[in-house]
Amino acid sequence: MVYSGPTFYDDRTVFNTYMARRQQETSANESIEKPLIWQLLGDVNGLDILDLGCGEATIAHELFAKGCRSYYGIDGSDNMITLAQKALEGTPGNAERDFMEFFEVEPHSYDLVLSRLAFHYIEDLDALLQRIRGALRPGGRLVFSTEHPVITSSNLAGKDTAPRHDWIVDRYFQTGRREISWLGSEVIKYHRTIEDFFMALQRAGFRVEHLRESKPDPAHIPDKRLFERRSRVPLFLLFAATWEGPA
Repeated sequence: MVYSGPTFYDDRTVFNTYMARRQQETSANESIEKPLIWQLLGDVNGLDILDLGCGEATIAHELFAKGCRSYYGIDGSDNMITLAQKALEGTPGNAERDFMEFFEVEPHSYDLVLSRLAFHYIEDLDALLQRIRGALRPGGRLVFSTEHPVITSSNLAGKDTAPRHDWIVDRYFQTGRREISWLGSEVIKYHRTIEDFFMALQRAGFRVEHLRESKPDPAHIPDKRLFERRSRVPLFLLFAATWEGPA
């Protein structure tokens, strides 16, 4: 069976495997993607934040600790939303099950839209960016991470059951749907080039401020062999962009 993004994480075996990986201190999410997200977020004091594809919403506590005013998370997975709502108990934050492609919020009600490793599950990126622009106040920012195109274009290079030793980029400019073997199952992801992401942001009226290709920092990966392995290819692509408001 081939899953979409949200239904993939509602498969019990996939979900348990994913959570076991995420909870490892050496996971790429914790040691590479998360530090870069914080660099791009900057000062969140007083901000109203919308988190698309929020997963377990564990970042909400850190956002509140740094002074954000409100947090609202959206995720299409029942398993993820259950964890997110539990994580947000006792905070002014909230999370609801909804799909990123169809979310509805009050127009221009957020200062920051955050999305971590979810855009590669989205077929129509242009439509999503239009929705995000509508959710932002003038001067609001979008910060997101996604799987790097090197990763989404090299799924034929190895087996899901063992650590990969080679990444063979294939059909890089043939963008669109790809069925990926991951975590013991099959999931639909959408491959895009770096140029595709950049141009989509421009079409939606965003000004790109930062582009990061997830170069590892040895300060976050003290194991030398693991650092060398993480340094072979970029795992994540990150953008920070601003919507200045109506022209």
